Amino acid sequence: MISLHSQVLSELNSLFFYGAYGLIFCYTCYRSPWHKLIANLGLQHLCFGATVLLMIIWSIKADINEAVSIHFLGMTALTLVLGWDLAIVCASVALAALTFFHGGNWSNFAANGVITILIPVIVAQAVSFWVNRQLPKNFFIYLFCCGFFCAGLTAVMVGLGVSFTLWANDIYPWLKIEQDIMTIIVLTIFPEGLLNGILLTAIMVFYPDWIRSFDAKKYIDDQ
Repeated sequence: MISLHSQVLSELNSLFFYGAYGLIFCYTCYRSPWHKLIANLGLQHLCFGATVLLMIIWSIKADINEAVSIHFLGMTALTLVLGWDLAIVCASVALAALTFFHGGNWSNFAANGVITILIPVIVAQAVSFWVNRQLPKNFFIYLFCCGFFCAGLTAVMVGLGVSFTLWANDIYPWLKIEQDIMTIIVLTIFPEGLLNGILLTAIMVFYPDWIRSFDAKKYIDDQ
């Protein structure tokens, strides 16, 4: 997916993103099930493994230009497995670690947090809620809608988030964004959907109890 990789935001805009991200992150820490995490060693290993996997995935990236880079995201699968609260915490730790190890440029940390963490979590939560409320309880419907479709939609929303940020901060004109970024967004939809779909398929087949948003009894046992 597309994210900011250089110091392109002004100090005022960085402060705005830090304020928004800081408030949501503090609320997330308050709502996170820390007592379950402390008591469940398996959940600790799952969170640690997910954080390390995110760091590896996000480290494999290509720079499109001096402002943005492209890489896989994986946030859809992470949100469905850990839930929105632990997904935000683990992804924030991964983003902070990568920022530290890659030179410590923190000016875009909160902006990338909002665009590449909060937006995907919101999309995944909304799609999962809609699927569970409106669609039949079918294994393949859940996998396609919450995995492939949701991840593809996330790719679009993240790309639009980066594009709007660049345009609103007068970094690039909209014509240049259409030429350089919009095409990349279209090309990332299927790969992102495929990656998250494969991850969810493997987890749902072998370890369905890992996915907090997936009720194996309703989707498998009762069918």
